[in-house]
Amino acid sequence: MVTDDPAITNADLYSVLWENEFVRVLEYRDTPGTSSTPHDHPNSVMITLSDFRRRLSTGDRQLEVALPSGQAVWLPAQRHHGENIGDTATHVIFVELKGASAGDAGLGVLGPE
Repeated sequence: MVTDDPAITNADLYSVLWENEFVRVLEYRDTPGTSSTPHDHPNSVMITLSDFRRRLSTGDRQLEVALPSGQAVWLPAQRHHGENIGDTATHVIFVELKGASAGDAGLGVLGPE
């Protein structure tokens, strides 16, 4: 369940493009050095529209990820905050699942699988 909605807690970075009872589609944009505050994501598919490098953190765990543009990756439900540690802007689309498919956004797996 999403309790810290990134479209609210990080409204300068996330915007809701569309939603219905099954999915919500978010757009995320940032610039190098930008950090987000802790927030939750349900099970999601992330589509990368730019190359980027990020550090994701939850609790005392950290993971650095680098993804090229044009990828679609599965993200399990999770709570984290992130930082753009690269030299390019991040631009991605999230398709977040709702209902029974949303999963639990506890301190689960970080990053794409």
